Amino acid sequence: MIIAPPFGEGQRIGLFGGSFNPAHRGHLMVALYALKKLQLDWVWWLVSPQNPLKDTSETGEYSTRLAYTQAIARHPRFVVTDIEKQMGARTTAETLRGLAPVLKRGHFVFIMGADSFANLHRWHDWLEITETLPLAVLARPGYSLRALGGPAATRFDNEQVPSQLAPRLSTMKPPAWCFIPMPLRAESSTAIRRKLKPRS
Repeated sequence: MIIAPPFGEGQRIGLFGGSFNPAHRGHLMVALYALKKLQLDWVWWLVSPQNPLKDTSETGEYSTRLAYTQAIARHPRFVVTDIEKQMGARTTAETLRGLAPVLKRGHFVFIMGADSFANLHRWHDWLEITETLPLAVLARPGYSLRALGGPAATRFDNEQVPSQLAPRLSTMKPPAWCFIPMPLRAESSTAIRRKLKPRS
């Protein structure tokens, strides 16, 4: 049985998934900006057990990533959860299938950076994801133009929602997506890992 965070019927909840290896202030700013611009009640951080698009060595120890994400995501409306590990999900589509009963009880939106949206067409069952939840795409350094001109944006061009309507996104019927500009930060998990990697 999946133990999902408690929430009120009909509340607006953002699902913010990732490897978070490690979580950093860039992730925190994305979550805070999404919370504000989408007028959410909660943001659930879904710490992925293993990203199928990444090598196992890039993902890192799960317990360490979970603990570090909990340390970064310190906000009364943030919940760091191991739902994906509980259900043994390896992809976002699997996670959303497993959460289907939960999704019916609230208004959910999937939060992602522009870097993820630019590569969404490479995700497993990516069209299923777009048909399940609206997508909130937050600006990321070096990726916004690629995201807005990428395969997902092109395919769902008619379903793009103006940023001024972002507060309504979670209640919209998918497919629907919104690009949300935000102040850009230079942090990246890849750069942090390289910096922390011992030199041989």
